Amino acid sequence: MEEQCKYKLEMRNITKHFGGVKALTDVSLKVEPGEIHALIGENGAGKSTLMKILSGAYQRDSGQIFIDGKEVKITNPKESKDLGVAIIYQEFMLAPDLTVAENIFIDRLSAGKVAINWKKLRADAKEQLEKLGFGDIDPNAKCGSLSVAYQQVVEICKCLTRNAKILVFDEPTAVLTFSEIRKLFEVINKLKDEGVSIIYISHRLEEIFELSQHITILKDGTYVDTVDTDKFDKQRLVNLMVGREMTDMYPERHAKIGDVVLKVEDLHAGKLVQGVSFEVRAGEVLGFNGLVGAGRTETMRAIFGADKKESGKVYYFGKEVNWKSPGEAIKAKFGYLPEDRKKQGLLLEQSIRMNTTLACLNKVAKSGIINHSAEKKFVKETLASIQTKYGNTEDNANSLSGGNQQKVALAKWVAADCKCIVFDEPTRGVDVGAKTEIYKVMNTLAEQGVAVIMISSEMPEIIGMCDRVMVMRNGKISGEVQKDELTENTLIKFAMGV
Repeated sequence: MEEQCKYKLEMRNITKHFGGVKALTDVSLKVEPGEIHALIGENGAGKSTLMKILSGAYQRDSGQIFIDGKEVKITNPKESKDLGVAIIYQEFMLAPDLTVAENIFIDRLSAGKVAINWKKLRADAKEQLEKLGFGDIDPNAKCGSLSVAYQQVVEICKCLTRNAKILVFDEPTAVLTFSEIRKLFEVINKLKDEGVSIIYISHRLEEIFELSQHITILKDGTYVDTVDTDKFDKQRLVNLMVGREMTDMYPERHAKIGDVVLKVEDLHAGKLVQGVSFEVRAGEVLGFNGLVGAGRTETMRAIFGADKKESGKVYYFGKEVNWKSPGEAIKAKFGYLPEDRKKQGLLLEQSIRMNTTLACLNKVAKSGIINHSAEKKFVKETLASIQTKYGNTEDNANSLSGGNQQKVALAKWVAADCKCIVFDEPTRGVDVGAKTEIYKVMNTLAEQGVAVIMISSEMPEIIGMCDRVMVMRNGKISGEVQKDELTENTLIKFAMGV
């Protein structure tokens, strides 16, 4: 009994099958009171499944769960909440049309009384927000109007008002800016000091080393090890995760930089695109860096025809173009991998096959009729070329892990033979092994003479991958950095206008 009480949470020998697929086999996790415990592994390693069992969203096939040394049965999300467990997913569980205060107290608006005391509700919400150091969030604001970072704070407040003692963060910094990440870390450390046990899932190893006391590694649905963070280093951790030696994160590229493919002059489109000019050449990987909200995505969407451009000129292979829709851009062999794969990059309810050939049906059709056997063969070859793990080409895209969904979204543009491709946050929420594979795809495209534009908020990635970088700030280009001058320091200076 002594041993059990040492832990706030203990999950023992958890096993879970989905049909014939083993998602978890004998996985264990022990979290101490008031500690930050990192949970890592490649996409599809079983991290999310394990947390969904803890949250009551999935039922385990076998194994035990103990909270404060007592065995508990969690058969639905309500039971999990009542036991003080809360999970903050990448996709927030907020009602966008309700106010901040309404979202925070969504399941007890009237506190058991006949009428809602709106004044008290707003005051209580304000108090919770101030406790976390975010008193500037208006309790009357609609959640849908807030930035992603602020929505995340509302989600945390919602969990804390329910008296959560075990808090799970699933990729919490994926969509935050540098300064927002620092603020979130302050909040997490504050919660830890107040005795909340935190399980932190992230693919960003630097965050794990900064925050956590212990790290549990999963691989292919099995438990690998639990280690003390301060006694380990990144390289050993990556080798445990991937199950093999990972020597070079950023593979070498042997591309010959050629003529200008895309040239943009004085582009204006809304508040976040204010006179942007740049050019990218064949075989070049051009980076776009800057804080979230600097206008990087908006610039590319205006070029791609997804958003309306107000003024400015776009030249493609020396000819002025004015694409009015993404369809026109795709016809001209210009591709765009969007940052939000779930909403914009994939048709989640459609097959992997359909998602892969969506932008190049002419390759698998004759006289407007699709040759399904040729299509299937083509899809298998394309997905094999970027090491995608999937069951059947007819499975829906939402059956895949996050990293493999990203590879299918990427396969669509590889298949379409584009001459210029924009990769918008291509490795967000993707594990270390899959990141390297995505980098290899980008390098192969550049070596084939494709002009590659990569938008990324991860500075090591920008430094490791790009030949040249444009930094944006407040809708304008604030600096251009050549390969030999690329340092985090230089990029931060331009991004923050120092």
